[in-house]
Amino acid sequence: MERDLMKQRVRAVLVTPSGTTLVIKRIRPGIDPYWVIVGGGVEESDATREEALLREVREEIAGDAEIVRLLHETENAKGEKEFFYLARIATWDFENRTGPEFARTDRGEYILEEVPLTTKAIADLNLLPREISTVLCQALDSGDVLAVLTQNQHSAG
Repeated sequence: MERDLMKQRVRAVLVTPSGTTLVIKRIRPGIDPYWVIVGGGVEESDATREEALLREVREEIAGDAEIVRLLHETENAKGEKEFFYLARIATWDFENRTGPEFARTDRGEYILEEVPLTTKAIADLNLLPREISTVLCQALDSGDVLAVLTQNQHSAG
């Protein structure tokens, strides 16, 4: 059964206990490397966007995330709605990822990287879409992301 609704995508700005975020470096033939935030498409079997996001985190980095809140929503060039969430994550295992895209050799390389959650580190990445780079830098400047880190430290302590 096909959905009449516009395709939706979900992504997680994953905040680690050490104050970093997890991003995937994409290396594809013929274009400069770029980074993306963990996530993917909402499927018909997903009851909610949040469930879709948790499934994507499990598939892409074999991790369990705790969603904190919606950070930003936008529409991409393909006309898909994209929802970016702030989430905490304590454990992950990139070697045990199971996402279907990783089985395709024509998709290029996927490399998981831990990046400091600083405005400079985020701005220095070729993070796509560019809009989320700007939004994330603004959230870092305003202390929005720092609040997630503080909650991480309280829950870990």
